[in-house]
Amino acid sequence: MLQVGLSLPRCPGGAAGAFPMAEPAAGEDAGTGPEVLGSSPVTIVVTSEADTWDIDTSSCLGCGQFVDWDKMPEPQQPAQIPRDVLSRPRKELKRLAREGCWAWSHAGRARLYPRLIQQVSCRLVTPDALVYRDVAGRLFGKPSVSSHPLPEFLEGCPTPTYCLSPHGVTALKKILICVGALFPDITHSPLLPALAALLLHYSEDEAQCFESVSRLIASNAPHAGYIDQSFLAHQASCMTFGDLATKHCPAAHKLIAGAAENVLEVYSEWLSWLFPGLPFGYAVRVLDVFLLEGQKVLYRIALALLKQFRLSVTPAGPQGSDIKAELQAFVRNIAEHVTVDKLLERAFGIRLFSRKEIWLLQMANRKALMERGITVVQRRPSFHLAVDMQNFSSSTVTAQEMRLIWSWIPERFSLFPPLLLFSTSEDGCSLQRFYTCCEGYEPTVLLIKTTEGEVCGAFLSSDWSERKKSGATSGFFGTGECFVFTVRPEAERYEWVLIKKPELAKAVPRSRQRSPSPAPEPRLGSSRDSRGSSPNHLAVPSPQRRGRLSPFLAIRHFLLPSKTASMFMSGSRDGIVIGGGGGQALSLDASLLWGHTEHCETFDNPPLCQENFQVQLLEVWGFQSA
Repeated sequence: MLQVGLSLPRCPGGAAGAFPMAEPAAGEDAGTGPEVLGSSPVTIVVTSEADTWDIDTSSCLGCGQFVDWDKMPEPQQPAQIPRDVLSRPRKELKRLAREGCWAWSHAGRARLYPRLIQQVSCRLVTPDALVYRDVAGRLFGKPSVSSHPLPEFLEGCPTPTYCLSPHGVTALKKILICVGALFPDITHSPLLPALAALLLHYSEDEAQCFESVSRLIASNAPHAGYIDQSFLAHQASCMTFGDLATKHCPAAHKLIAGAAENVLEVYSEWLSWLFPGLPFGYAVRVLDVFLLEGQKVLYRIALALLKQFRLSVTPAGPQGSDIKAELQAFVRNIAEHVTVDKLLERAFGIRLFSRKEIWLLQMANRKALMERGITVVQRRPSFHLAVDMQNFSSSTVTAQEMRLIWSWIPERFSLFPPLLLFSTSEDGCSLQRFYTCCEGYEPTVLLIKTTEGEVCGAFLSSDWSERKKSGATSGFFGTGECFVFTVRPEAERYEWVLIKKPELAKAVPRSRQRSPSPAPEPRLGSSRDSRGSSPNHLAVPSPQRRGRLSPFLAIRHFLLPSKTASMFMSGSRDGIVIGGGGGQALSLDASLLWGHTEHCETFDNPPLCQENFQVQLLEVWGFQSA
């Protein structure tokens, strides 16, 4: 029998039953980093109801019995929680959580968390506290010592214990074992153990903690999930974070792309920066807002950490060769760089797209992974997701330059190696030949090398065959994922103006949105040369072609101030145009020999090279599927 007859050196009491919590002091070891469980089978020691701590029930009934108070950060100020906080509108609740209204109150969190989680919309049949007591009783109740392995979904996932006591660690293991028994479909979930550990600090018993975790697992709110439950879903989230990082943290992304062979591998650890990476005082503040706002909050805070990391790096760049280790070390010592209040302020200052747009991006990433063979039941990748540029050969850019360009494009396409579709050196300077070689491929990368040695180009999200829908007119098409860039003399990317200035447009109300209709099958006409019919040269299927998913950043999702903000790409018999409104980012004549570049409103770019230029070489690259 485990003896837990311990006395508390500090009581979670205080005015109005509040237990103030503070951020850890810079450089302080106690309570700044979570202890982590092993993944080997564990021995569950069952305690009786009498083996609990002597807690002041007048101030904090039931909460804190799983906490080692010596590990908890010291208080700095009393909590000021409004008595009617739970009756406040949800929008105001979000504001209060972001501002840290209950940041200093252990008892306040213990009262709030279960009630907030009860408001989460979830599946009709969701295991609750009564189910837990029944299952735990059957698993652990009869023998005094029961040996049970931790669930397989925890393999390779860190399980932080934060400020839990030995009794709390035992309770955490029991809860996770019951989650594995009652949710057998979970195959991979890095967030779940950290979430359960944090909630246990504020739960009156194991059953309440289990019910809270169950509701978050079973959430069915549209576009607002809480916990990824498979490797497929988790990897799609990692790719989505990578897409957001390239858009919202360009300086940090450029740093990482220059220091890491595999950028996606770095971004695949984004969730571990938060849990278990952040110290307890920071992690629990993240939990405050996460329970109200869902996964989008985690993206925000990870992006803010990435921005802060870039600010902490010297102009010479990272100190070591392991950028992943430097990021993890930075997060562990975050208190030396920024307070938790300032971190949250910066996180919510990032203008992300709507929850629905992020969901569309995540679904597109999920489909790309499935096309690479990742399944829902798979626990680990069966192949290396990075693109090998060792054998890459181009007359326009080097392998290192192409690696940088590949780091800019959406993650779901960067899984696939580049495939040369058209080159003026091989296919001649013919616009018709350009169209013939590029049609049926989506997206594509256009690269231009001028006679002056400058290199620029564009990432084009849509199939060039879309131009035919405009008839005789030169209509624009494409989506907000298009961008233009320079490679030499300086590498720089210019994205859709709404990414940096989202205030220019508003999301279209749901009542005005149209469901995407199935697009026609891709044309596989006889004019395609042998390159198009080769089994090694396949077009990457796009969500738009499958007809079930609206494209990410489709124009119909936004109320734009003018059409000039969405003039992405256009093609006619007279030439091609990339970007419009007040000018053209890139334009080429029908001979593909002469071009022009200037500022345009769609990408808000400067001229990408000498304004009037002669083309020395033009290449178009597609994406080779497996």
